[in-house]
Amino acid sequence: MTTANWTKVTNQLANNPSKLKKFMKHSTPKKRSCGKVNSKCRLCGSTRGMITKYKLNVCRRCFRQFALKIGFRQYK
Repeated sequence: MTTANWTKVTNQLANNPSKLKKFMKHSTPKKRSCGKVNSKCRLCGSTRGMITKYKLNVCRRCFRQFALKIGFRQYK
């Protein structure tokens, strides 16, 4: 089970309160304050290859597409 569908399990266990209580104690996803989970690309939603400098919060692939529009120049 992934953290994306843990709410489905809570709906299924709603009829059995003791099992729901145990699930909520041990299996709910934790609130994260740092790491990959909190940094996603603003344009495509990817978590890989993030550029967070200057508070861009854009992945490297989207940055290549929109760098000239943002105001960055490529020096050769």
